[in-house]
Amino acid sequence: MLFDDSESHKKNAIKEKIKKSGHEFIRLQFTDIFGMSKNMAITTDELDKALDGELMFDGSSIDGFGRIEESDMYLVPDLNTFESVPWRPGNGSEEISNIFCNVYGRDRKPFRGCPRQILKLALAEAEEMGFNLSVGPEGEFFLFHLDENGDPTFDIHDEAGYFDLSPVDKGESARRDIILTMKKYGFSIEASHHEVAPGQHEIDFKYEEALTAADKWMSFKQIVKNIAHHHGLYASFIPKPFTGENANAMHCNQSLSRDGKNIFYDANDTIGLSKTARYYIGGLIEHAKGIAAICNPTINSYKRLVPGYEAPTNITWSRSNRSAFIRIPDSRGEGTRVELRTPDPTANPYLVFAVMLRAGLDGIKNKIEPPSECSENLYNMTEKDKNSFSIEKYPRDLFEALEYMKQDELVKDTLGQHAFNVFYNTKLKEWQFYQKEVHKWEIKQYLKRY
Repeated sequence: MLFDDSESHKKNAIKEKIKKSGHEFIRLQFTDIFGMSKNMAITTDELDKALDGELMFDGSSIDGFGRIEESDMYLVPDLNTFESVPWRPGNGSEEISNIFCNVYGRDRKPFRGCPRQILKLALAEAEEMGFNLSVGPEGEFFLFHLDENGDPTFDIHDEAGYFDLSPVDKGESARRDIILTMKKYGFSIEASHHEVAPGQHEIDFKYEEALTAADKWMSFKQIVKNIAHHHGLYASFIPKPFTGENANAMHCNQSLSRDGKNIFYDANDTIGLSKTARYYIGGLIEHAKGIAAICNPTINSYKRLVPGYEAPTNITWSRSNRSAFIRIPDSRGEGTRVELRTPDPTANPYLVFAVMLRAGLDGIKNKIEPPSECSENLYNMTEKDKNSFSIEKYPRDLFEALEYMKQDELVKDTLGQHAFNVFYNTKLKEWQFYQKEVHKWEIKQYLKRY
């Protein structure tokens, strides 16, 4: 048995809820190393077996999991994540029962390559130090039209801008249904609005304990895509679909607490930041280049990280400067937090939260002082000015990020050998394929000139 007797009440409660709902199918959800949602749908006939962690699947068919000769793996449900909620606008058949799972190997031990397990290990280290991590990711996405076959086009849904209203904001109806579905799914919504770029939208949800926040981010992406499709649209989390426009980010607001109290706040500090918060920032800056490939894992990710679009290109911190790697929002007291601005929504949230937490903990352990705060607009600073603040540049492309990742022992230790090797080698191949491809820009730029 993978659960002890104390779990029996939770199992019985889940079975009772499913029985009352009348659902015939239950979805067991997990995530691969690259942040893609996976699931196994079972009938109620298999429910007892599933809740006991006895359901096997072929891990060799999942990117980065088992090899052919060791493909048998188990899905072990996290009973605390069970939800029975509407998935699309409507009732009845539109409801689903869903539960997040951890992946176990054939030895019945947690699989070290499971992203959820990687985050749990990082959180366990924080807990040993007396800390709990809370995270509030900001969700941005684009809405595109579908063609007559239901496939996405490159035709953006509207030409609205920041905070615009309908009828200019044509995505308001879809965004409203996304929010209503999220609320039924247990989300607490803080804000939603049209973002800066045409067809771009943002929905922010409440701070959560980090593992719950990662689970909810995965649910958020699926809800957004399903509701958009219901409205005849395609939702994309691609970072930078349009040259010359703002891009999608996954800004990660985070704080550490001890005994329920935010330890990033110090009322006696000139700017309200504790020593612990400063060391945490120092650790993030120390490992900024090493964690870049995890936070920005695609070729397109680095098209977002260019000057002029509120995206960070330099490794520094500031209370007000949105061009900084780290921003400290104005809220103090229990609202004191550190905002990591580099991650984008193509990243695996479990891995992002794990590496940023361990980077911050490394700063606390080793008392890594951050460089001086930089309140100036980094886009307008000269290289001489940047050197005076000890400001380094963020990696410019995926290859450079992978090179720094390869050199960062903390990232290797956080991911574990299996996940590190799979991630690094797969992303290196992605870069190599990109390098060999002849792109339209090259033809347009050079064909007639040479």
